[in-house]
Amino acid sequence: MSPMRKTAGKKVAATRKRNAAKRQAAAKKAASTRKSRAAGKKAAKTRTRRASARKAAVTRAHKKEEAAITQPVQVQEPPAPEPQVQATPETPIPE
Repeated sequence: MSPMRKTAGKKVAATRKRNAAKRQAAAKKAASTRKSRAAGKKAAKTRTRRASARKAAVTRAHKKEEAAITQPVQVQEPPAPEPQVQATPETPIPE
């Protein structure tokens, strides 16, 4: 085997190794990107869900306040005092 062909084989092998290493690095980076994006999406969903729940609670509270204001308030008047009758010789005592 000539020395020229030996070096050519080594060069090809080295290139193949470098390319494989680049592919592996790219795959790792892609995986971590997917993970972080998924985490970001989950966090965004959580924020949205909490915000909408908070908004719904505030709306319910406002509706309760409005309902309390619009309902007529019933005021109970105290019962009229009974006339006091004193027993005198002219007035008979009711039995």
